Amino acid sequence: MAKQDKPDNSNDNTLDRIKTGALERNVALTRMGVGAGAKIAGHTVRNFFRRGESRDEANRNFYKAQAKELADELGRLKGSVMKAGQMLSLYGQYFLPKEAVEVLATLQDNTPAVSWSFVEPQLLDALGEQTIAKLDIQRKPIAAASLGQAHVATIKATGEQVVVKIQYPGVASAIESDIRTLSRLVYATRLAPKALDLSHVFSELRDMLARECDYIQEREFTETFHARLSGDSRFIVPKVYPQFCAQRVLTTHYEPGYSVSSKEVQALSQSRRNALAKAFAELFVTEFFEWNLVQTDPHFGNYRVRIDPLGENDQIVALDFGATRSFSPSFVQSYARIVKGSLNANRREIAQGVLEIGLMSEDTPQWILEGFGDLTELIVEPFRKPFDPRVPEHLYTPGGAYCFGITDLPARVGQTAALKMMSKHFKIPPQEIIFLHRRIGGVLVTLRTLRAELRLHELLTPYLARD
Repeated sequence: MAKQDKPDNSNDNTLDRIKTGALERNVALTRMGVGAGAKIAGHTVRNFFRRGESRDEANRNFYKAQAKELADELGRLKGSVMKAGQMLSLYGQYFLPKEAVEVLATLQDNTPAVSWSFVEPQLLDALGEQTIAKLDIQRKPIAAASLGQAHVATIKATGEQVVVKIQYPGVASAIESDIRTLSRLVYATRLAPKALDLSHVFSELRDMLARECDYIQEREFTETFHARLSGDSRFIVPKVYPQFCAQRVLTTHYEPGYSVSSKEVQALSQSRRNALAKAFAELFVTEFFEWNLVQTDPHFGNYRVRIDPLGENDQIVALDFGATRSFSPSFVQSYARIVKGSLNANRREIAQGVLEIGLMSEDTPQWILEGFGDLTELIVEPFRKPFDPRVPEHLYTPGGAYCFGITDLPARVGQTAALKMMSKHFKIPPQEIIFLHRRIGGVLVTLRTLRAELRLHELLTPYLARD
C-alpha cells in the first residue's frame, strides 16, 4: 500500500495511560495555576522598572511563556481539556494576546498514543467479547488524537479492512470539570482580561466537546455524507459498520490516501492539482449552501488524496465527521448576503447581513461597519471575476485564474483586521461563525498547498442569485 496512511512510527513514546479522574486532572491544572500566580507577581514587579518598548516586549514574552506552559500541560493531559485548548485558540483571536493564540494553535491532534491495555477495556465494555472476537485488531494505532485513537482491524469473516476509532476512557465524563478548570486557568495566567465575561465562550466549548464525544452522532453524519457523495466519483466517504459501533466506538472501512502536502500529491501536474482543488472548493460550497451541513474541521488528516495510477480520476477521501455542524437556512441566507455585498461593493447589503447574524448591533458606528466592509471585500478576492482591478495583477494567470500558490492574501487580511476591527463594538462571534470560518480557512490553505490556479467566481453565482 506504498506510503499511504501508514502508522507513524516516528513517535513511539506511547503513554501507559492518561489522567481521566477529575481529582488528578484538577490537581495538575491547579498546580499550574498556583505557579502562574507567582510568575505574574514577579512579572508585575519587574515591569515596574521597565519603560516603553522594553515593557511591551516583556509583556509579549510573558504571554507567550504562559501560553506555552498551558499548552504543554493540556497536551500531557489529552482528553477533553486538550481539545478545549485547541478550540479556545479559535475563539482566542478575539480576546487573547496574539502570542497566546499562536501557541495554543500548535495544540494539534498529532499526539502520543496510549497503550492498548488502557483502551481495550473501553472497547470490551462497548462491544462485548463476542463482537470483538470477530475482528483481528492491530494493537499499534494508526493515529492518535486528543479524544481517542484509531486502530486498523480485519473482519475475520470477510477479510475487509476497517478502522476502529476508540474514545479514551473517562473523556466524556471529564468535560464539565475540564471546562471549569480551564476557564479558571485562562484568568489565572492573565491571558484574558479580568473584566471580560467569557462564560458563554466556555459554555459553547462544553457543548462542542459533548458533540465530538458522541460517536453515535458522528456515525450518523458519516452515513449522511457517504450517501450524499456516493454518486460523485471525485469523493470517497468510508462505509460505516454498525455492528462494530457504539457510543464511544466507531468503525468504518479503511480508506488509505496521501496527505495533501505529501510529495506524491505535490508532484501531480497543475491540471490534476487544479481538479482536486476545485473539488475541495465545490464540496464546501455544496455543504454550506445546499445541505446547510458542514464538516468544520479542516485538519489535513481529515482529507486524504487517492491518486489514480491512470491519471484520470484522483479522489478525495473525507474522514472524521465529529465536528459536523448544521446551519439554519436563515443564517446561510444572511451569510450569502454578506458575500454578495462584498463582491458587489454594496455596503448596505453587507451591514444588513452582519446585523442579521449577530456580529454587530444596531448601535454600531458607521465607521466600524465600513471597516468591516473593507475586510470582507478583501476576503472574497479569490472569488472575483477574472482581472478584477481590485486584485493584484500578478495573482492572475494569462487565462484569468487566481493563483493560490503565490497569494499573500492571509497577510493582507490580517493587517486589515488589526487596523479596522479593533473595537468594543465588534462582538466575539457566535460559534456558527467561528467554526464556519475555520472550514473556510482550511479550504483556502488546501488550495494554497495544492498551488491551485482556479476561476471560482462562477462557483458562487448560483447561490448568490437567490433572494
